[in-house]
Amino acid sequence: MNTRLLIQMLIALFVLAACQHEPPEAPPGSAGDTGENSGGTDTITDPIVCDPDTIYFQQAVLPLIVSSCAIPGCHDPGSNEDGVTLNNYQNIFNTGDIDPFDLDGSDLYEVITDTDPDDRMPPAGEYPPLSSDEISIIRDWILQGALNNSCENAECDTTNVTYTASIEPIMSAKCTGCHSGADPEAGISLESYAQVSSEALFGEVLAAVQHQDGVTNMPYNSTQLPQCEIDLIRIWIENGAPE
Repeated sequence: MNTRLLIQMLIALFVLAACQHEPPEAPPGSAGDTGENSGGTDTITDPIVCDPDTIYFQQAVLPLIVSSCAIPGCHDPGSNEDGVTLNNYQNIFNTGDIDPFDLDGSDLYEVITDTDPDDRMPPAGEYPPLSSDEISIIRDWILQGALNNSCENAECDTTNVTYTASIEPIMSAKCTGCHSGADPEAGISLESYAQVSSEALFGEVLAAVQHQDGVTNMPYNSTQLPQCEIDLIRIWIENGAPE
């Protein structure tokens, strides 16, 4: 074979390989680490203590994307709208076309920030758009390398649990993506204290977040909430759901 042609073929193969997005390696002790520092899996082992300057996929990114995007009729495994499924790390990374450290090369970030309502996700008019804080979570996660990481809080303060201080942040980050707007999922809206307390006291909120048999697990199509958050919801309900 002509030497020049062989060199050109090798260069083309190298360029093609370089264009493929590969899941980044997770740091030891974080989600995705299997003991050999091999990223891109959904295994969670030995979470580290949460760093306030780090965006953790399992705690912040996955619940947000699942509640806003991986819902029936959109990007859950059953619907797989436009070939995009956003229910776990591997699917979010691959079908969301995430390019670590590069916002312009990440399709997921492009569609949630698109200025054209017809192209922006979640679909305008059907679901509320992501807030600036929620967009910042996804942006910072990508800029930090889009790792499949996880963490645990060193302490879980279950004293004086109120809706405003303890429950509303959980609902906002992990529930209202589905349960808000003019047509909330299952007809259940969780945007206000009155709505959340009513569902908590007279519904199946605790059973859902505990992933008990016979109820729809919440967050939908996602891993269970951290035990601390489940404990906060349980204690809040047991105390009569104070505002």
